[in-house]
Amino acid sequence: MGVSVDEFLDLLDRFPDVRLNHGGEWVGIKVRGKGFGYLWEATETVGLKATIEEQIALVSERPDVFEVQFTAGRFGWVVVHLDKIDADELFELVAEAWCLTAPSQMVAEFEAAHSIGQAHTG
Repeated sequence: MGVSVDEFLDLLDRFPDVRLNHGGEWVGIKVRGKGFGYLWEATETVGLKATIEEQIALVSERPDVFEVQFTAGRFGWVVVHLDKIDADELFELVAEAWCLTAPSQMVAEFEAAHSIGQAHTG
């Protein structure tokens, strides 16, 4: 188990229109100019946008893997320790973060292509 920083960056290639913005000690992850994640290579952690309910559930179920990062409006960002998560679960979390942020038409096309359905509010 565990995902390397390089494997995480490769995973991002599976999502349309993702751009990385280097900000010193972290890398911002955006779709169409809107942020849905952060990568801290030095600590091998990722911060991902989620619903507040999902944030609470993840952190309470597995505090060794997830931490509360912050809340903003109706979103609860969660820190993911890459060395303690498998690639499939990480893909699902990134997909949710991306779907919460991307334009609705892009989300519909992505969900259809991947046979998934995410609650889209953005």
